[in-house]
Amino acid sequence: MTHVRLPQTPHWWFDGSPPPWWARALSWPYAAVVAVRRAAYRHGLLRKHRVGVPVIVVGNLVAGGSGKTPLVIALVQQLRAAGWTPGVASRGYGRAQARTPRWVEAGAAPALTGDEPLLIAQATAARVRVDHDRVAAARALQAAGCDIVVCDDGLQHYRLVRDVEIEVQDARRRYGNGRLLPAGPLREPLERAADCSFRVLNLGLRESFSDAAAGEWPMHLRVAGVHPLAAGRPLPLQAFHGQRVHAVAGIGEPERFFSMLREAGLAVVPHAFPDHHGYQPADFDFGSPLPVLMTAKDAVKCAGFDLPSAWVVPVEAQLPAAFWQALQVRLQPPAGH
Repeated sequence: MTHVRLPQTPHWWFDGSPPPWWARALSWPYAAVVAVRRAAYRHGLLRKHRVGVPVIVVGNLVAGGSGKTPLVIALVQQLRAAGWTPGVASRGYGRAQARTPRWVEAGAAPALTGDEPLLIAQATAARVRVDHDRVAAARALQAAGCDIVVCDDGLQHYRLVRDVEIEVQDARRRYGNGRLLPAGPLREPLERAADCSFRVLNLGLRESFSDAAAGEWPMHLRVAGVHPLAAGRPLPLQAFHGQRVHAVAGIGEPERFFSMLREAGLAVVPHAFPDHHGYQPADFDFGSPLPVLMTAKDAVKCAGFDLPSAWVVPVEAQLPAAFWQALQVRLQPPAGH
């Protein structure tokens, strides 16, 4: 099967070329809507809702992927180690029956839960609630015994009052041309970043901290091991060093995954799918018997496929100890501590 690669983002967002006139024209009414909406919440014309537990929102200003999910997983693990009982609220973008609230169990169907919430549930064993209404999701988590809520995405969802905001930014792309949608990739004006409690810079596999500017927390992604999609023994990523591999990514920014593999010394044949793509076995008919490496987010949708040469590349977010200490300073101690 010949895979048709779909464009993930307009090229002018990041390549330095001028946006077309129609994109520049549409960005003006978009900016007006964003400004009016923010003002309405700020002045109480639209109501904000507070739940009875702390809320941490992980999001980004740029449309598309930036590495939020690995950070959410790391947050849940760190909060649990500090004595909290965290739960995760997500809209579950791309799922069927999108307005039906649902608890996400580790063995659930990704079409009903969304791929990212299912990955988070499998990686953390935390309570995960998907709901179009994030306020309702946070309240359901509190009722289920969670004493802190982590929101996967939702930086622009002002209806839910949050105690901590964490902006995640991709170090390779940053803010692109710095323009608002659709002329550029920004969901909100650049000055919105200053309102966030923490700004995290996703450096991928790079070990250098030099790309992180003042006020930014560096986040590295670590590949602990590559796991077969079917049962079998895990291998280090370096076992594929120098090999030619098919790389599959249906995430917000597939090139991030491909670049990570190239930086590890793999010869990548890239296969970019749309974000939240619903895979079918025929999608993997690449015409050559190379190993197939995919993201963990893609793997949750392919678990039942007969793909003996497929491998999953999970990543773990690593941040400085000072980041976790600063986060705890912003939060009240969990009950009983």
